[in-house]
Amino acid sequence: MITIEEIKKLIPQRYPFLMIDRVMELETEKSITAYKNISANESFFNGHFPDNPIFPGAFTAEAMAQAACVLLKKSIPDLEAKAFYVTNIKIRFSKVVIPGDQLKVIIKTVKMTRMGGVFETEAKVNNDTVAKGEMTFACK
Repeated sequence: MITIEEIKKLIPQRYPFLMIDRVMELETEKSITAYKNISANESFFNGHFPDNPIFPGAFTAEAMAQAACVLLKKSIPDLEAKAFYVTNIKIRFSKVVIPGDQLKVIIKTVKMTRMGGVFETEAKVNNDTVAKGEMTFACK
């Protein structure tokens, strides 16, 4: 298990844009499973949407990206990259995520190099897929 404190040592994002709370499984160079607890008191719910709060799809994609970056950093410990940039993204959203949900993010490596990688991404709530796709990253 990787706690929030170690996650913050691995990637540069901070609240309110730190989108993973904990990593429960990690197999270096292969896969990672991370979680984001969706809390009703997150400020973006004031505007997205006040009478029907929905976790933004872009934030689900960001959670996937952050988990992939943790996988990269843990797989290549001496990686000097200060930033990771999404260079290609293809995600299909199938269900909404709401306050009280726990978003489970599953990332599997398609290809990984010191310059970035290609990853299969999936997000689930209660074993139901809410988003699935592929992301490509470049490291700088």
